[in-house]
Amino acid sequence: MTEIPKYHETFIPVLETLRSGKALPSRELATRVRERYYSDLPMDLLEKKNSSGSNVLMDRIGWGKSYLKMANFVYYPTRGKVQITEKGKQILKKGSLSLHELQNDNEFIKHRNSVQRRKDKQVEIEVLPNNIENASPQDLIDSGFTSIEAEVKAELLEKLKEIDPYYFEKVILILLRRMGYGDFIETSKSGDGGIDGIINEDKLGLEKIYTQAKRYNENKVREKDIRNFIGAMSGDTSKGVFITTSTFDDSAVQKAKEAHHTIILIDGARLVDLMHQYNVGTQVKTIYEIKEVDNDFFEGE
Repeated sequence: MTEIPKYHETFIPVLETLRSGKALPSRELATRVRERYYSDLPMDLLEKKNSSGSNVLMDRIGWGKSYLKMANFVYYPTRGKVQITEKGKQILKKGSLSLHELQNDNEFIKHRNSVQRRKDKQVEIEVLPNNIENASPQDLIDSGFTSIEAEVKAELLEKLKEIDPYYFEKVILILLRRMGYGDFIETSKSGDGGIDGIINEDKLGLEKIYTQAKRYNENKVREKDIRNFIGAMSGDTSKGVFITTSTFDDSAVQKAKEAHHTIILIDGARLVDLMHQYNVGTQVKTIYEIKEVDNDFFEGE
């Protein structure tokens, strides 16, 4: 029976299309994969759309590319372009890559864990194949939304680690303003004593909050960083927010707890949670409407 390929069935076609090593725009990559591997599908399948109006085949090719990126089989060298990695070339030599193999890849696991807050709060990212038959339609919907949200947050964190440090500081101030705080002031980039911004806790500016933003890739924020931040806070405030794209080591957390000031620590996982919640650096792609029968309607005469 002819059917549209599952997203994991596009892994090898995507890698083959990138075999030359040349970076391709994402849209062009998907088009080439469709034309090279799936052009013989019936027209009704090639043009089939999902409930949001997107082309099903192109959407699945896009998800195949995204999963390959999660495991570092491909990467994005520049905005909007995709390129195969040496790891991806090794898979081509092997000639196959199953969904199970990708999900158990160390880099894939690390990627997914990067946006999970704590082990006791980890969520099931997706319904595994052997559980699908036992899942209700609502379970599958919830699982799909969870998977998409996890990928968006992981990509957000990657973007934050790549942008200019000064722009990262501005992103933080925009987020805090979106969360309902008052106007903010960016401090001078020279001699600011460890303070990146000052925001008003209320619209009238009666209370001030100092901010410090550290864009780290792997390095953890240390106790010294927190101590310097506290030392830089002037006498007109006792509140501070320290934000990083990485994490805080135990001594930094302890220092913040012991401080006479109120210091809120926001790590990378919490940061992308907030950005996702307040639509900073994200946009709504699709809205789904699910209906149920209104029993009250049928009880009237």
